[in-house]
Amino acid sequence: MLQISPAKVAQVIIRAREIDAKVGTWDTAGDDADADSILEARAGDATEAELRAFIDGLNDDEQTSLVALMWIGRETYGADELAEAIDTARMEKTGPTSRYLLGVPLLSDYLEAGLDALGISVEDAEDEILKSV
Repeated sequence: MLQISPAKVAQVIIRAREIDAKVGTWDTAGDDADADSILEARAGDATEAELRAFIDGLNDDEQTSLVALMWIGRETYGADELAEAIDTARMEKTGPTSRYLLGVPLLSDYLEAGLDALGISVEDAEDEILKSV
């Protein structure tokens, strides 16, 4: 059984998408590109720090469920192997979960696919998060 609420997973998905949408800072000298149309990652950007803090603030069961969900989304495990994925995530943890997850390319896509594989509507959870912002 998944031990994290869909709303908390949606929060991670939304923040991970924000990070994925950003690009490295760039120099526009001599370039006519519309610099305001690109989201830039800047040293003082709090998005990644906020996501890291959010994940670190989850309890151990929620963190292991989040890792297992990501593994299901990237098809390391099937939806019917959720319990095994959670057990493996618990046993293989060697460092901060946030460091591991934020190092995974396409994290938001994998989490969304994991929820979908388990028959959980990520759209409903995201809608609730976005309404409260």
